[in-house]
Amino acid sequence: MRNKKVLAIASQGGHLVQLLRIKPLFEEYDVTYSSNINSYKGIEMEKVVDANMSNKFKLFLQFFQVAWLMLRLRPDVVVTTGASVGFFAILVGKYLGAKTIWIDSIANSEELSLSGKKARAIASHTYSQWESVAQAENVDYIGNVL
Repeated sequence: MRNKKVLAIASQGGHLVQLLRIKPLFEEYDVTYSSNINSYKGIEMEKVVDANMSNKFKLFLQFFQVAWLMLRLRPDVVVTTGASVGFFAILVGKYLGAKTIWIDSIANSEELSLSGKKARAIASHTYSQWESVAQAENVDYIGNVL
């Protein structure tokens, strides 16, 4: 039986740091990491362009890079802590039949992030790391571990 393929994807900076804090959970899987950088602390990344709402062209490019990555890898599971790169992976993953998991950043202590709000509608599972946010936003809470 083959190991499940996992794509762990997040924007560089805090999103990526939080994602890598759960790296031990991926040890039994065939995991690929992706971000807006080539590597982080010795972990090789599938690089995609950095983008945000202020540059629509880069967002468009990022979507197609993530879609190509997803088509190439065909992951069984997509795990992300955000932001736009994670949202695109969740979106494409849903249509490819992957289980998709959005973990909103611990920095969002009053409401879900913009990407988290969008991902909530399509992700298999959406989590907030704040119990009050989880209740208000109708998502799951299993602790603030990241």
